[in-house]
Amino acid sequence: MQIENLYTIYLQHPSIQTDTRKIKKDDLFFALKGENFNGNIFAQQAIELGAAYAIVDEEISFNSPKIIKVNNVLQTLQALAKHHREQFTTMPNGRQVPFIAITGSNGKTTTKELIHQVLSTTYQTYTTEGNLNNHIGIPLTILKVKKDAQIVVIEMGANHQKEIEGYCTYTLPTHGIITNCGKAHLEGFGGIEGVKKGKGELFNFLRETNGIAFIFSDYDYLKNMSIGIPKIIEYGTKNGAVVGNATMNEPFLEVTIDKPIQEIIRTQLVGDYNLPNVLCAISIGNYFNISSDKIKTAIENYTPSNSRSQMVSNGSNKIILDAYNANPTSTKAAIENFAKIQAAEKIIMLGGMMELGEDSISEHEAIIKLIQKYEWSNVVLVGGDYKNIQHSYLFFDNSIEAKVWFDEQHFQQAHILIKGSRSMQMEKILS
Repeated sequence: MQIENLYTIYLQHPSIQTDTRKIKKDDLFFALKGENFNGNIFAQQAIELGAAYAIVDEEISFNSPKIIKVNNVLQTLQALAKHHREQFTTMPNGRQVPFIAITGSNGKTTTKELIHQVLSTTYQTYTTEGNLNNHIGIPLTILKVKKDAQIVVIEMGANHQKEIEGYCTYTLPTHGIITNCGKAHLEGFGGIEGVKKGKGELFNFLRETNGIAFIFSDYDYLKNMSIGIPKIIEYGTKNGAVVGNATMNEPFLEVTIDKPIQEIIRTQLVGDYNLPNVLCAISIGNYFNISSDKIKTAIENYTPSNSRSQMVSNGSNKIILDAYNANPTSTKAAIENFAKIQAAEKIIMLGGMMELGEDSISEHEAIIKLIQKYEWSNVVLVGGDYKNIQHSYLFFDNSIEAKVWFDEQHFQQAHILIKGSRSMQMEKILS
């Protein structure tokens, strides 16, 4: 079936599902498959549950006019998303809808959320839901964008080269942000230079399509990566269209803006490592002519969730829960930020860092050396390559064991940092 014909069907049935457990009447079911699953075997079930059509790429015994066979379901989903995206290039009124792409090693989800919060004060804005930032989530996000869209914000995650390049082929971003290039997914990217090359694929696309890049001017490598892009908008602590600095961080980040106007923004974010994310959101708001009052209110009202630098209470204890991901760069920033906090009792609980390849041992060792520079009431290390390094700290194989220890301590009026890679499930310590 031609994409144009499938698109006609999609317009009649714009709700797409890839999980039969979520099927509603008149949905389109895309039978995706991977190493451990095959959606084709659920096509009949999808139809019986009320799906208007099921898109499959294997022969199935169930004979129905509601079964649409294609060569590759995933590629078809991405092609459909691209076709839908192209409808926003030139709208009937001549308007082009900006598509802002965000990638980076750290901070991209927080930056996305802040930008969405700011833009939504003035524009009908669509954005990536949760962490749907991969080869499946991005096309699904695009296909949820309705005709009333005025701006779209797309988060792009990646763990190897050529991934961002692929996303750009159907997202067709007009504006782009690389938050940073740090020590994340080193195994897939092949080291820090591989990270820069992989993330830089977004800027390559903007360079080729006369797009617009927003960069944190404090990072010289971002300046170098953006050379050749026709329009670059900078933000930073010293130079740029937006200039600001972190002036307080207990318990939440306070940002003093010096340019374009002088003001103080009191966020609900933990850690001065969120400063670039805040400055980026302000820069985007300014570019799209949103008033400074609306920008300030939007940022101040944003509360992080999903275990991303959340400040949570546990009895009389204050806990920084940052258990959604962990890599050497973000873990170092979290530790250094936590060290600045003035508190009588500070406990640090770190889960292992994944996808570091041959650098894993050395990067875990570096984190232990960093911990040793500061005074802590307790240090608890959980899983990963912490078990393969000699140290004097408490160690548990998993978060369940760490939880048992935590519950036995009965901490009072303590400050606690909990951080680890998603697979470590460090949030279970508080469950």
